[in-house]
Amino acid sequence: MRTILFLLSLLVVAPSAFAARTILVMGDSLSAGYGIRPQQAWPSLMQERLRELHLDYSVANLSISGETSAGGRSRFAAALKEHQPAVVVLALGANDGLRGLPLQQMENNLTAMIAAAKKAGARVLVAGMRLPPNYGPYAEQFFRRFGEVAKAEKTAYLPFLLEPVATRPELFQADRLHPTAEAQPLLLDHLWPALRPLLR
Repeated sequence: MRTILFLLSLLVVAPSAFAARTILVMGDSLSAGYGIRPQQAWPSLMQERLRELHLDYSVANLSISGETSAGGRSRFAAALKEHQPAVVVLALGANDGLRGLPLQQMENNLTAMIAAAKKAGARVLVAGMRLPPNYGPYAEQFFRRFGEVAKAEKTAYLPFLLEPVATRPELFQADRLHPTAEAQPLLLDHLWPALRPLLR
């Protein structure tokens, strides 16, 4: 009888105890799949790769086109509570830079989100971004901030999310800002080596 009760107890706890861990992606249009079908965006392709590799993770992509680091920060506590992620990918900041917002503000927002993620027990990957050179000295300062935040907070770091496609105009949509569907597998391949060590 005790054996039967023990087996029944396993069945009761199994759905929650053995549920897939979550990778939470907090980003902007570059992660939301702007201009393409959502299932073509790199976070959706990442879900397919996790399945193919039999890695017990699910992807919650909460990226929103036009999102700034402040907008992400305002949604972050609720996102952590709902999804209880094991890993967080922070791919925010591009819109801060394009709007010329204060870099200290972006740094504060990213740092706050990293601290909240760590407090919740999640590992963090910061995905950095670059601006066009016509932004002058601000562009280089903007790029450096991502690395400085990642180093100070001791998180995983990908310097430039768009690196594999940045010099290939044929892989951008007509607006010259958003990668095409054909570019998405390249973005995933670029991000994967930085993410994979966090999936433990």
